[in-house]
Amino acid sequence: MTSWRLDPRGERWFDAALATCLLLPALGTPLVEAGWVGLAVSLVQLVPLYWRRHHPVAVFAVVALGSAAQALLVETPLWSQVAFPVAVYSVARFASTAAGLTALGVGLAGALVAALRWVHGFGGELAADPVVAYTVTIATIVVTAWALGALARTRRAYVDALVERGERIEREAAQQVALAASDERARIAREMHDVVAHGLSTIVVQADGARYAARQDPEVAATALETIAATGRESLTEMRRMLGLLRTGDAGLRPQPGLADLAGLVVGDDIDARLPDPATAVPDGVALTTYRIVQEALTNVRRHAGPGVAVRVDVTVEDTVTVLVEDDGRGAAAPDDGHGLGLAGMRERVAVHGGTLEAGPRPGGGWCVAARLPL
Repeated sequence: MTSWRLDPRGERWFDAALATCLLLPALGTPLVEAGWVGLAVSLVQLVPLYWRRHHPVAVFAVVALGSAAQALLVETPLWSQVAFPVAVYSVARFASTAAGLTALGVGLAGALVAALRWVHGFGGELAADPVVAYTVTIATIVVTAWALGALARTRRAYVDALVERGERIEREAAQQVALAASDERARIAREMHDVVAHGLSTIVVQADGARYAARQDPEVAATALETIAATGRESLTEMRRMLGLLRTGDAGLRPQPGLADLAGLVVGDDIDARLPDPATAVPDGVALTTYRIVQEALTNVRRHAGPGVAVRVDVTVEDTVTVLVEDDGRGAAAPDDGHGLGLAGMRERVAVHGGTLEAGPRPGGGWCVAARLPL
C-alpha cells in the first residue's frame, strides 16, 4: 500500500489554508465582549500557525504565551483557543519525543488554569464539579491532539524506514544481478576462448598438412584448405560473439562440455529426458550454451522445486537448438534466495548467440525454462 503524502509545495499550501481558515473567524472578536484585547490575543495565538510545520517548538511557545495572556486579560473563551491543540499536535508530529511530552505537560497544566479562569469568568463559584468538568474536557482535547501527532510521527518514521529498506534491497539486488552478469560474461569469455583456440589449432594443423601434401597430392591439399576455410569461418563467428565480453583469469585446460555431455546431467529416475544424437554437428559455442542452460535449470530444480519432483528435459536440434526444462514442483511458491542470478547468467549466454529465453511458473504448477538458439 502506497502512503499518500503531500509534496513540499502542497504542505505549504495546506498550512497556509489551515491557518487562514482558523484566523478569519477570529477577526470578528472586537464585535464580542473580548473586544480589541481579545483580537490581539487571538492574533498572537493564530498567526504563528503559518510556520507550525517547520518551527513547531517556537510556534508552540508563542501560542502558549498567547494562551497565558488570554488567562490574564480575557475572562471568557475565545475562538483562537483552537490554536493550542493544533500547536500541541504540531510539536508531537514534527518535533522530538521530548518536545512533544513537554508540550503535553504544559497543555495539562494549562487545562487546569483555563478551567479555573473560565469558571470564575462566568460568575460561578470555584466548586470542584465545574472545575473538574472543564479540566477533564480541555485535557482530553490536549491529550487527543498529542496522541494524534505522536501516532502520525511514528507512522511517518515507519513508512520512511520501509521505503529506505525497500530502496536498499532494490539497490543490493541490482548490484547482485550486475555482479552475476559480469561473472557470467567473464566465464563465457573464457569458454569462448577455448572454442576459438580449438578452431585456430585445427587451422594450424590443417595448414601444415596441406603445405606438405600440396607437392604430392593436390586433392588432399584442396580438402585441407576447405577444412581450414570452414573452421576459420566458424571461429570468426565465435570471436564476434565474444567481442564486448570482459575476460578475466586464465582459461581452464579441461575440454568444454557439449551435446555429448548432456546425458551426464539427466541421470535419475525422476528425469524424463529426450536428447539429440551426441554426434549432431552444432557450433561448439552453441553446444556449450545448451549444456549450461540444462545444467543451470536442473540446479534450480534441485534447489527450489522441492522433494519428489518430476522433471522433463527436451533438447532438439533442427534449424535451431530448442531447450525445454520443466518440473511439477513449487513453481511461483518456491523461495527466491538468489535474486534470479542463475536466470541472469542464462540470459547472458543466450543473448550472445542471438537466441531467446523464457523462464517462469507453469500454468499447472511447477517451473519452465525454454530457450531457442539459432544455428
